[in-house]
Amino acid sequence: MKRTTHRARRGATVGLAIASIAMLTACGTTSGGGDGGGEAAAELGEMEGQVSLLAWPGYVEDGSNDPAVDWVTPFEEETGCEVTSKTYGTSDEAFNLMKTGEYDVVAASGDASLRLVAAGDVAPVNTDLIPNYEGIYDFLKMQSWNSVDGEAYGVPHGYGANLLMYNTEAFPEAPTSWDVVFDKASENAGKVTAYDSPIYIADAAVYLMAHEPELGIENPYSLDEEQFQAAVDLLKEQRASIGEYWSDYLKEIQAFETGDTVVGTSWQVIQNVLEGSGAPTAVVLPEEGTTGWSDTWMIASEAKNPNCAYAWLNYIASPEANAAATEYFGEAPSNEAACEFRSEGSCEAFHAGDEDYASQIWYWSTPIEKCLDGRTDVKCVDYSGWTEAWSEIKG
Repeated sequence: MKRTTHRARRGATVGLAIASIAMLTACGTTSGGGDGGGEAAAELGEMEGQVSLLAWPGYVEDGSNDPAVDWVTPFEEETGCEVTSKTYGTSDEAFNLMKTGEYDVVAASGDASLRLVAAGDVAPVNTDLIPNYEGIYDFLKMQSWNSVDGEAYGVPHGYGANLLMYNTEAFPEAPTSWDVVFDKASENAGKVTAYDSPIYIADAAVYLMAHEPELGIENPYSLDEEQFQAAVDLLKEQRASIGEYWSDYLKEIQAFETGDTVVGTSWQVIQNVLEGSGAPTAVVLPEEGTTGWSDTWMIASEAKNPNCAYAWLNYIASPEANAAATEYFGEAPSNEAACEFRSEGSCEAFHAGDEDYASQIWYWSTPIEKCLDGRTDVKCVDYSGWTEAWSEIKG
């Protein structure tokens, strides 16, 4: 999943190694167990003087990209831990880089976090050693993408929803359903867009949960063969109306500005940019609900600098740092007090702290053979199957 600039969100997630899927199947998730990478720290010692971070672009800014944007220097001055960082472009890349043992901390999305746990690359964290954890919204804590068997595996960073964007001239009345990109997509054939990633199959599953309840889908990332095939079939039907799949947010902005695209999945930050340029667009969270993301800062199981790693997790979860990082990137903060330090209206734009809004979001999780919804009488299609099907869908 690619982030092209500090405001870019995810791009296509491709090529998940079958080996990592096998590990996930064997080790399980929150609903099925898994040991992760050892035990959480019992106490902290002296700072080591340095810490190595692996993160999405825009998550670790030290003023080198923009002199006015720097939340790393205050951390270094406060803790004495000098930061080195590397950015990555996809969750698969992050997963592989963590294998090198060169990084103390990683900022992981939900389609990577459980893989890291299952592979033993990250360790559970002792939240008692992270004072700012208390200020994190409760609805982001101990979720399926950041905990295993009642143990926290990191600190939530920021979150957001995949929204339905539409051209207000093409849709003078705001749509309320995803049907405009599925069952009614042909009404705007050639001008419909969809997110270019296998994880988008979950968006079809969310739609089917509401419109074909007889399929029995309880979790869009937990699909048995019949449920999965229904989602794939829906996306193959949609394919005839797709003008372009997008992974680069700049291209989607351009497509809506020119009118080449009039409806499709999008992010709030994209709407913010389009609104600033005067484009006739709006976004809505449809009645069926939606998919989305919640990122987590995680500590390597073999971290060379565990004390500085804990210091970073605590710092980046503080109201000031969390506000700066999430506003710069373009997402809702995870710390309840962060909105006091963001610009006026920015938290409202991203529905920060709105638990009812957040409850409509199915946050990205890695599909595995062991069904995430708790079923034990069937096997669910794992992510390698999703990746293969996505290639077939796109043709």
